[in-house]
This record gives sequence, C-alpha cells and structure tokens, in this order.
Amino acid sequence: MTVAGYQSLDDELKRLKSVERPAVIAAIAEARSHGDLSENAEYHAAKERQGWIEGQIAEIEDKISRAQVIDVSKLSGNQIKFGATVTVVDEDTEEEGRYQVVGEHEADVKAGRISLSSPLSRAMIGKEVGDVVEVNTPAGVKAYEILKVEWI
Repeated sequence: MTVAGYQSLDDELKRLKSVERPAVIAAIAEARSHGDLSENAEYHAAKERQGWIEGQIAEIEDKISRAQVIDVSKLSGNQIKFGATVTVVDEDTEEEGRYQVVGEHEADVKAGRISLSSPLSRAMIGKEVGDVVEVNTPAGVKAYEILKVEWI
C-alpha cells in the first residue's frame, strides 16, 4: 500500500479507538441504566454497534500488520508498476484519464486511484509511454494509449 493509504488506515483506527469505542461504551452504560435489558432496544442497538466497531478495528489492525508500505515518491522508471500515476487517452473518444495504481483498499476511481487488480491496471503493468493497452469492459474492448508515467 502507499504511504497515504497507510496513513488513512491509521487515522481511521485511531478515530475508532478514541472516539467511536468510548461513545458506544457510554451508550451501553446509558441503556443499561434504563432497566430491563431483554426489552431494551437502545441496549441491543448499542451492543450491535459495539460489535461492528470492534470488527472494524480488528480488520484495520490486520491490514496494517500485513501491510507492505511503499513510498511512491522514491520510485522511478518508465515502466508502469504499483504506485505509478499514469495518464492515458481513450483511442476512440480522445478522452484523457489520469490514474494512480494503488492497493485494493485504497482504490477510489472518482479520485483517480485504481486497484492493482483492476482490469485497466493489469493491462498497464509493465507497459511504457507510447504503448497501447486493450481492456475488456462491459461495453466491449477499449484501447488506451499511455501518454505519461509519473511517480508522485
């Protein structure tokens, strides 16, 4: 994962542990004070929320523990690989797109970050400026020419 992706996960983990977890503990305590727990919807909702938060914490801690963090700014080269920011042009529509190849949990197409396992990334890996890649899409095969490879 990229440094930014790691930082994002770390920030979310800190938020869950320092804000969400204490808030749900307080909500459980408040619901308990209302009496009979068997018919207390607030209590059951708070316990469900607590389970979800603990699951999120465990999942993020697992991702962080297995993460291989790569500082993209220290990479270079002409070939596209993980972390590269690539500018492509659709050969049919002449529409340009700019994408960074990132880890799966970091992917956000609207922000220009595509997963390493996406069809476009898989087609571009190992290619260089000037190469044309073909990608199978639901609308048929699309061809993209690689215009620029950057390491930002």
